Amino acid sequence: MATTIYRNETVHTAGELPTTGSPLPPFTVTLPGLIELSSDELAGSRLILNVFPSIDTGICATSVRRFNEIAASLSNTRVICVSMDLPYALNRFCGAEGIDHVTTGSAFRSSFGEDFGLTMIDGGMRGLLARAVIVADVDQTVLHAQLTPTIHVEPDYEAAIAALG
Repeated sequence: MATTIYRNETVHTAGELPTTGSPLPPFTVTLPGLIELSSDELAGSRLILNVFPSIDTGICATSVRRFNEIAASLSNTRVICVSMDLPYALNRFCGAEGIDHVTTGSAFRSSFGEDFGLTMIDGGMRGLLARAVIVADVDQTVLHAQLTPTIHVEPDYEAAIAALG
């Protein structure tokens, strides 16, 4: 069980992030239009998973905007932004913000949070996903994994990009 901080309170997660060198856990997220996207469909592409509690909070929105900028210049790389928000909320945000280089996916119908050890199991945001970034190569081997020490800080964008090589 990992920990992060939310409002000066230690929050426990459902497990641990996958470690560097390990296989990326298989996953499914729900896209706008209620279409499911599985990790199998992403085989052959490098992946950045930007995981966050809710698109309707400042830092979460900032991370989606920043990864959208980053994704525009990456080749053979899919950036998937994952939260427990409903696909409708993710779609609304992306439409209003002109977000078009990342894919937003909701984990509301899947075991994504448990499989990646990111579901917060206590604290005020219990049930939502902790802030993390996971990078995988084309074979879906984990190259980088970061759980932010506190929900109130952005992920390390530079480390995620550097992991791609």
